[in-house]
Amino acid sequence: MSRRKSTATTEDEMLMLIGSGRARSRRELAEALDLSASTVSQHVQVLLSAGRLVEGPAAESSGGRRPRELRLTARDEYLGAIDLGGAHARIGLVRRGAGIVATNEIPVDLTAGAPTVIDAVAEGLATLTATPSFEGRLVGVGIALPGPVDVTRRTVESPSRMPGWPGHDIGDLLEQATGVPAVVENDANAMALGEHFARTERVDHSVTVKAGTAIGSGIVVRGTVYHGAGGVAGDITHTRVSAAGETPCSCGNHGCLETVASGAALVRLLREQGCDVRTTADVLALVRDADPVATTMARTAGRHLGEVLCAVVNFFNPGAVYLGGALATLEPFVSAIRSQLYAGSHPMMTRSLAIEPARLGADATLTGVVRMLDESLFRLGR
Repeated sequence: MSRRKSTATTEDEMLMLIGSGRARSRRELAEALDLSASTVSQHVQVLLSAGRLVEGPAAESSGGRRPRELRLTARDEYLGAIDLGGAHARIGLVRRGAGIVATNEIPVDLTAGAPTVIDAVAEGLATLTATPSFEGRLVGVGIALPGPVDVTRRTVESPSRMPGWPGHDIGDLLEQATGVPAVVENDANAMALGEHFARTERVDHSVTVKAGTAIGSGIVVRGTVYHGAGGVAGDITHTRVSAAGETPCSCGNHGCLETVASGAALVRLLREQGCDVRTTADVLALVRDADPVATTMARTAGRHLGEVLCAVVNFFNPGAVYLGGALATLEPFVSAIRSQLYAGSHPMMTRSLAIEPARLGADATLTGVVRMLDESLFRLGR
């Protein structure tokens, strides 16, 4: 039986679902809200007439009437998105109901502490809104952090590379610096959400892996990030693997996946072999130049990551695994992951499993955090 709702509540939920990307058509709205097709059409027509929604051309049909994509009407409201990395931050300005209109990157030093870094990224965002072409107003900002995040308290929990950050309400610092509502999320989770909605044909459940200097992953279940009981679901980087032995990890433990399968691990291992590398970018260059030692190590790193992902696939049975991050641009690394997944997972788990490269590149995390922010603003009635 359909749930009974007031008109305002139903239409607000429709806007939230469309803005977050979880619904794109009348059919998907009906499924998400458990409403009849006729009821959904009535509410959609009200939103179209009010100028809150626009309807695109008919898409390909999978049977029955061809669906028409619903989108939020572009407004003179903008959202700020911040992807905070270990040494730099990528900042985006997004027109609400449209897309990313401007980006910039600034250097940051995470060891400077939360207040200093947040002030710096807020200043970077202010630079984007100060351009003559910016006409509108900033209504919200979201930040993705390279560490475990408590999204409710908006704090960083036990980060290995962010000394001095725990205990700070990052959302409050960001709101004070920008004057608008803020959301805080882990970078891999934000990337996972961005990638989950980047395809015309969507699966219900997906896992996105971000393999760069470090390793992170995010899980999306029916269009929503799954955080787990402690908010750290998907943190495969600190899974113990036998190949790592007793190698110390940044988390304080020993033998973690990160010590044998990350960009930082490859830098360390190659330096031990006498190679003059200092960054993950140096490793990428060597592999692309077909350096035999670097290529073998990249393939081995992919195999280690693939072994851990086998356990994830066998347990979770996702419809897709999306591979992103700098290392995922290397063919030997990706091929090794793919081979391990097919060899080590039950055939029923891989029968319809999509293993694909990430599509959004550097925009994935920005896109994901904006989707979370847009949904949060709708819940606040903004």
